[in-house]
Amino acid sequence: MTNTSTRNHVAELVMKARKAQAILDGYSQEQVDLIAAAVVFHLSRPDLATRVAEMAYEETKMGLVESKRAKLTQKMPAIFHDIRNEKTVGVIDRDEESGITTIAKPFGVIAALVPSTNCEATPIFKSVLGIRARNAVICAPHPVSKTTTQFVVNVIRAILRSLDAPEDLVQCIDTPSKALAGELMAQCDLTMATGSSDMVKAAYSSGRPAYGVGVGNAAVIIDETVNLEETAAKISIGKTGDNASGCSAENSIIVHASIYDDFLNALKAQGAYIATMEDKEKLQAVMWENGHVSRKVVARPVGEIATLAEMELPTDRSFIVVEESGAGPDFPFSGEKLSLVLTCYKYERFEEAVALVNKITDYSGSGHSCGIHSNDINRILKLGLETRTSRVIVRQPHGVANSGSWSNGLAKTFSLGCGSWGGNSVSENVTQKHYYNTTRIAEPLEHTVPDDTAIYGQLLDKIPDLHIATEE
Repeated sequence: MTNTSTRNHVAELVMKARKAQAILDGYSQEQVDLIAAAVVFHLSRPDLATRVAEMAYEETKMGLVESKRAKLTQKMPAIFHDIRNEKTVGVIDRDEESGITTIAKPFGVIAALVPSTNCEATPIFKSVLGIRARNAVICAPHPVSKTTTQFVVNVIRAILRSLDAPEDLVQCIDTPSKALAGELMAQCDLTMATGSSDMVKAAYSSGRPAYGVGVGNAAVIIDETVNLEETAAKISIGKTGDNASGCSAENSIIVHASIYDDFLNALKAQGAYIATMEDKEKLQAVMWENGHVSRKVVARPVGEIATLAEMELPTDRSFIVVEESGAGPDFPFSGEKLSLVLTCYKYERFEEAVALVNKITDYSGSGHSCGIHSNDINRILKLGLETRTSRVIVRQPHGVANSGSWSNGLAKTFSLGCGSWGGNSVSENVTQKHYYNTTRIAEPLEHTVPDDTAIYGQLLDKIPDLHIATEE
């Protein structure tokens, strides 16, 4: 498409979305809740969810059908359970003490970037939260997964029609490209960006507001206070889910020296293959292309990765462990791999482990997350205090727990903010509250103006006296 045709094509989608959103703007809380519930309900039915999961795998050859199916049958209902009682229409809060009334209002039309690694669930997530806040949503799929995303969007449109709601509340670009995605972000009122770092940067550079997510590269510390078998099982669960397609999957583990060898054996019992130095060299030669992780290994079965690297891998192995000692550009295994390859480090002192987490995430994954398997609360707190991460996952499968689960209190989501460290505007899980504007009505209050003692409290006596000349 020429620049003009690209602009006109997107303008037509946005125009239809605005017409639909103008109707949705008049809907009640009950009406938008029903639409959201119907979308989640139908797309979480086992038969339809299986069809979508199989379609996503066949189209992308990434991930696992059962993991993708679980996102629809389990994760999306859990997300809806989290948000369904949150008000998103009209007055959503009234604070009598402060005299503040808060009103929720839609953004308008949301550009929803959809990554190939989550092409089946992201359009549902962003459409449900968008519609509940009375927005229209236009999906920009990844070119390699456009058929799956389009299918999901068409199901949502059919559900909208069945409820006599405008079907153009959810649309999809049918011939995706970077140019069309860029134009969509420029014309919509807000972008919800999930995908490559380049697309997130483009979202923040579009001239419109955006919520972006950063690069993941979870580094997880394992100390000597935990049960090794239980911890190894959790690492395996987090690493192998959807063939490590998620940005939250464990990418590195940092193991205390006193348990190092025993823990590697525990990982073997969970299906790990411990790579030799020769294996490591072979893997490094094929896992990166032009400075980026090769699509030939992203979320691919471990057997395919081994074949690509010409490694001999027993058929009962489910992931590969590569031992490493350094982090940064000269040590590519310290970066995000989005594959069934787990990097393993050894540490002596806990301070070393914390410093290594920061070195790993500074190279790749700033602000995203880290984890720890420990029963020492002081170590857990130290990790939280001294790392530049938005989430610290404690004694859980990182790849499962990081986006919120029934086993922790994080907001359940498919979008994870990474704060200023990761170039994002939020440092929390992106959820319903990020999908609407707010207006606050401030009523007058009867207050006396406090004196200096009331304002500064005990600090008043500690403020130094300065004799600053006020006249020349």
